[in-house]
Amino acid sequence: MIIILFGAPGVGKGTQAVILAEKLGVAHLSTGDAFRAAIKNQTPVGVLAKEYVDAGKLVPDEIVARIVEEAMEGESFALGCILDGFPRTRPQADALDRMLAAKGLNISSVVNINVDDATIIGRLLQRGRADDSESIIRHRLDIYNDETAPLLEFYSDKGLLTSVDGIGEVETVNERILAAIASSGVTAHHVPDTTSDRT
Repeated sequence: MIIILFGAPGVGKGTQAVILAEKLGVAHLSTGDAFRAAIKNQTPVGVLAKEYVDAGKLVPDEIVARIVEEAMEGESFALGCILDGFPRTRPQADALDRMLAAKGLNISSVVNINVDDATIIGRLLQRGRADDSESIIRHRLDIYNDETAPLLEFYSDKGLLTSVDGIGEVETVNERILAAIASSGVTAHHVPDTTSDRT
């Protein structure tokens, strides 16, 4: 089971991925965590990535893909994973397809969490991080719209994409995501009942 969570910065992908991983009985693969682990453990690809990070340069798609592939070799990912933060570009999506094909795996479902820009900006400003000024947040959204949003059409054309409303209580949004995953035919060790109508 390979599930990809999409959505702009601030829609709650990380939070939802953690809850989904627990409910579906698969691992959560955060690209950021995989990056930090590869650099900390000084794996060959981690050393390469650190050179770019230290130089203040963007890490190339090929190296990002190799870090994700390295992380997926871990035993905890034997049953699949929830991907959060990857792929972000078309080359990364192509690399993921090749990586999964080599393992005899397929993407089960791609869920896009929809939240309007005004709500995202409000959420991130409320979070109060030092690097979250409105201009920086808008710049991050522009990068997302330029680089990552086109992947929605890519996965839609493959018949894998479902979009859900990302506004509401965390558990409510999670139930929407579970329903979207279930509608794509994914079976899991334990998929809770999502039919209850909570407000």
